Amino acid sequence: MSQQVEAGEQEELHSHPEPKQYINIAIILALVTAGEVAIYYVPALRALLVPILLVLAVVKFVLVASWFMHLRFDSKIFRRFFVMGVLLAMTVFAVVLLYFFTHGGPAPVAT
Repeated sequence: MSQQVEAGEQEELHSHPEPKQYINIAIILALVTAGEVAIYYVPALRALLVPILLVLAVVKFVLVASWFMHLRFDSKIFRRFFVMGVLLAMTVFAVVLLYFFTHGGPAPVAT
Protein backbone atom coordinates (compact mmCIF):
# COMPACT_ATOMS: atom_id res chain seq x y z
CA MET A 1 0.00 0.00 0.00
CA SER A 2 2.77 2.46 0.88
CA GLN A 3 4.43 1.80 -2.47
CA GLN A 4 1.21 2.79 -4.24
CA VAL A 5 1.01 6.01 -2.23
CA GLU A 6 4.64 6.80 -3.01
CA ALA A 7 4.07 6.08 -6.70
CA GLY A 8 1.04 8.41 -6.69
CA GLU A 9 3.03 11.14 -4.96
CA GLN A 10 5.90 10.73 -7.42
CA GLU A 11 3.48 10.96 -10.36
CA GLU A 12 1.89 14.12 -8.93
CA LEU A 13 5.26 15.73 -8.29
CA HIS A 14 6.50 14.73 -11.73
CA SER A 15 3.51 16.24 -13.53
CA HIS A 16 3.92 19.72 -12.07
CA PRO A 17 6.38 22.16 -13.63
CA GLU A 18 9.62 23.25 -12.07
CA PRO A 19 10.21 26.85 -10.92
CA LYS A 20 12.21 27.53 -14.11
CA GLN A 21 9.10 26.84 -16.19
CA TYR A 22 7.07 29.29 -14.09
CA ILE A 23 9.74 31.92 -14.66
CA ASN A 24 9.62 31.27 -18.42
CA ILE A 25 5.84 31.70 -18.44
CA ALA A 26 6.15 34.90 -16.40
CA ILE A 27 8.66 36.24 -18.95
CA ILE A 28 6.29 35.36 -21.79
CA LEU A 29 3.44 37.13 -19.98
CA ALA A 30 5.62 40.20 -19.47
CA LEU A 31 6.55 40.23 -23.16
CA VAL A 32 2.90 39.95 -24.22
CA THR A 33 2.03 42.81 -21.86
CA ALA A 34 4.86 44.91 -23.29
CA GLY A 35 3.53 44.09 -26.75
CA GLU A 36 0.08 45.30 -25.72
CA VAL A 37 1.49 48.59 -24.52
CA ALA A 38 3.63 48.99 -27.65
CA ILE A 39 0.70 48.24 -29.97
CA TYR A 40 -1.27 51.06 -28.38
CA TYR A 41 1.35 53.57 -29.60
CA VAL A 42 1.42 52.35 -33.24
CA PRO A 43 -0.85 54.70 -35.24
CA ALA A 44 -1.11 52.29 -38.20
CA LEU A 45 -2.79 49.69 -35.96
CA ARG A 46 -5.38 52.08 -34.51
CA ALA A 47 -8.26 50.48 -36.48
CA LEU A 48 -7.29 46.98 -35.29
CA LEU A 49 -6.40 47.96 -31.73
CA VAL A 50 -9.38 46.41 -29.95
CA PRO A 51 -9.31 43.03 -31.75
CA ILE A 52 -5.54 42.70 -31.29
CA LEU A 53 -5.76 43.57 -27.60
CA LEU A 54 -8.63 41.12 -27.11
CA VAL A 55 -6.63 38.30 -28.71
CA LEU A 56 -3.58 39.09 -26.57
CA ALA A 57 -5.78 39.21 -23.45
CA VAL A 58 -7.13 35.75 -24.28
CA VAL A 59 -3.58 34.46 -24.77
CA LYS A 60 -2.57 35.79 -21.36
CA PHE A 61 -5.71 34.42 -19.76
CA VAL A 62 -5.07 30.94 -21.14
CA LEU A 63 -1.44 30.99 -19.99
CA VAL A 64 -2.34 32.11 -16.48
CA ALA A 65 -5.22 29.65 -16.14
CA SER A 66 -3.30 26.69 -17.49
CA TRP A 67 0.01 27.23 -15.70
CA PHE A 68 -0.49 29.31 -12.58
CA MET A 69 -3.94 27.93 -11.75
CA HIS A 70 -2.64 24.42 -12.59
CA LEU A 71 -5.59 23.78 -14.92
CA ARG A 72 -3.19 22.14 -17.34
CA PHE A 73 -2.38 19.47 -14.75
CA ASP A 74 -5.87 18.91 -13.29
CA SER A 75 -8.52 16.46 -14.35
CA LYS A 76 -10.12 16.97 -17.76
CA ILE A 77 -13.52 17.49 -16.15
CA PHE A 78 -12.24 20.64 -14.39
CA ARG A 79 -10.85 21.90 -17.68
CA ARG A 80 -14.22 21.33 -19.36
CA PHE A 81 -16.11 23.17 -16.61
CA PHE A 82 -13.67 26.05 -16.83
CA VAL A 83 -13.83 26.28 -20.64
CA MET A 84 -17.64 26.09 -20.62
CA GLY A 85 -17.78 28.92 -18.08
CA VAL A 86 -15.47 31.07 -20.16
CA LEU A 87 -17.45 30.37 -23.32
CA LEU A 88 -20.70 31.24 -21.53
CA ALA A 89 -19.22 34.51 -20.25
CA MET A 90 -17.94 35.42 -23.72
CA THR A 91 -21.34 34.62 -25.24
CA VAL A 92 -23.15 36.86 -22.74
CA PHE A 93 -20.61 39.61 -23.36
CA ALA A 94 -21.09 39.31 -27.14
CA VAL A 95 -24.90 39.40 -26.82
CA VAL A 96 -24.78 42.54 -24.66
CA LEU A 97 -22.37 44.24 -27.06
CA LEU A 98 -24.55 43.27 -30.02
CA TYR A 99 -27.57 44.73 -28.26
CA PHE A 100 -25.73 47.99 -27.55
CA PHE A 101 -24.54 48.31 -31.14
CA THR A 102 -27.98 47.58 -32.63
CA HIS A 103 -30.02 49.69 -30.21
CA GLY A 104 -27.86 52.79 -29.86
CA GLY A 105 -26.11 52.11 -26.57
CA PRO A 106 -27.24 51.35 -23.03
CA ALA A 107 -30.60 52.48 -21.74
CA PRO A 108 -30.60 55.94 -20.15
CA VAL A 109 -30.36 56.02 -16.38
CA ALA A 110 -33.40 57.46 -14.63
CA THR A 111 -32.56 60.38 -12.36
